[in-house]
Amino acid sequence: MSSLQSTATVAPPAAAKAGRPPLQKGQQTRAAILDAALGLASSAGLEGLSIGVLAEVMQMSKSGVFAHFGSREELQISVIREYHNRFEEEVFFPAIREPRGLPRLRALFANWVRRVSVEVDSGCIYISGAVEFDDRPGPVRDALADMVRSWQGALDRAIRLAIQVGHLRADTDALQVLFEVHGLILALHHDARFLRIPGACDRARHAFERIVQFYAEPGAQAPAAR
Repeated sequence: MSSLQSTATVAPPAAAKAGRPPLQKGQQTRAAILDAALGLASSAGLEGLSIGVLAEVMQMSKSGVFAHFGSREELQISVIREYHNRFEEEVFFPAIREPRGLPRLRALFANWVRRVSVEVDSGCIYISGAVEFDDRPGPVRDALADMVRSWQGALDRAIRLAIQVGHLRADTDALQVLFEVHGLILALHHDARFLRIPGACDRARHAFERIVQFYAEPGAQAPAAR
């Protein structure tokens, strides 16, 4: 089960990794291949991945790369999962340490925007993958959709917790808030990455606060000073 499927207190990934034994040589090679594959997928899309291209990038034989993944489809799914793991570490885990309610919800969105600002030159696999596989049934589409639903589920729970603790009005439609917040990220990607409009991240932050204030209970927590 993905960590995004639970909002229980979670130890920071770094702490968890500290107790793990060092990777064996085969694991190190697989991790290096996956890192290169993630870089390629971020710029060329999941469909741009192939065993042959990765073998050339890694200066390995095709059979050597194939031994670690078995098929192009397995490689694509592994890249999706690796992207999701990194997304958790950069966006979800830091935010989950914040108190329930608006502090946590604001942290999730702030971390998400920060990641988008980094991805302006590389792209978001969640978004580019949706364009590539929206009408192509199969295991790759299923894996991608599962990861996106997992993240949306985490946001939905954060919104519902904000309602429960009284930061958002009791009559707030959590799914509507989720729709609006997710829409901000899609608009941010479009304006920042495609149109290269300066200040897109700030506009997204302002728009998020307008959403929060629309649904907030009177006297709910103001945004933390940045």
